Formats: sequence, C-alpha cells, structure tokens
Amino acid sequence: MDHPSGNARTRFVPGAVLVLAAAPLLVLASCVDGSDTADRAREAELVARSLAVAIETADSALIRDLFWPQATYEDFPNQHSYLGVEEIVGYMTGAHRWADDVLMNVGAVHPTAHDGVIFEWVFSGVQSRPLPGVLSQGTGHEVVLNGVTIVEMDGGRVVRAADYTDSGALLLQLGARVELPDGTSLQLR
Repeated sequence: MDHPSGNARTRFVPGAVLVLAAAPLLVLASCVDGSDTADRAREAELVARSLAVAIETADSALIRDLFWPQATYEDFPNQHSYLGVEEIVGYMTGAHRWADDVLMNVGAVHPTAHDGVIFEWVFSGVQSRPLPGVLSQGTGHEVVLNGVTIVEMDGGRVVRAADYTDSGALLLQLGARVELPDGTSLQLR
C-alpha cells in the first residue's frame, strides 16, 4: 500500500500475530545447544519485529507474552518509567487512543552481547483525537517519528526496554511553534 508521503508501506497481516506469538518458543528451542551469533541475530530480529507488531496492532496479549510481569519500560523523551506489564501495555497501546493508521516499521536490528537487542524504527500515525496533556482536539496531521529502542532480555522475555526519540518533532508535526529567546520562531507547517 502506498503511504500518503509517497513511501511504500507494509501493512500488518492479522494471522501473523499467532505466528509471532509462537515464534519465540521456536527460537528458544533452536538455541538449546548453545547461543551462537546467528541464533542471537534471529532472536533479536524476532523480538524487535514482535514489539513493532504489538505497537502497531495494540495487541495486549502479545505484549504480555513478550514481557516479564515485573518488567520496566523507559520512555526517555517524556521522562517516564512504566513499571510492570500492565503499565507497559498501556504505554505500548497508547498511540491508538489519539492516532489512526498507526504503523511501526523496524529498520536496522543489532543484537547485543548479552541477551538483548537495539533496533531502529519509524513510527507513523494520523493524530485524529485529543492527545492528553498536549492537544485537546484532533488535527488530522500525520506524525512520523524515528527512534531507537534498547531491549534487555532474560529467559527469552523482555525485562527492560527503553525508547529514545525526539518528542519535539512530534509537537512540531502537530503544528506547534517554537519561540527562541532571540525572537526566532520554528514551525513545520
């Protein structure tokens, strides 16, 4: 499907959630005899793409399967920590409360030396409803954010994740204007 910006986009296939939910078990089973580089790379790729699917589809069951109950998710741009899987579900499904056409595309995936992954992503959505604490109405503006997520795993599940992105870019894309001390004003639209 072509994206309004002209970039080709992929859409989530509903049956893929079941496959992605079962896939960590297959990866773990394939790693029984040791964790070589190829196995770690496959597991890292699977975790990154599963997290993206969970965000894009707001799949709370998948999120619960991916995270340990006592896990932590750090939202660094907004300086907030989500403690426990239920708060993490709220965070990861939150974009659907204010946006339509939510897409989460994974770019480069980098396995870490210790059961984890760092991956780059592009999030997009159309802000069609109020964004609590930021905007009281929908603008119809598309928001596109680039970011990085760092994931720490233990026993095949996420124990900690942290998102890094530029929340200022979100505000500018929604129509905000930044007034600098010298009177210069920045605005995207």
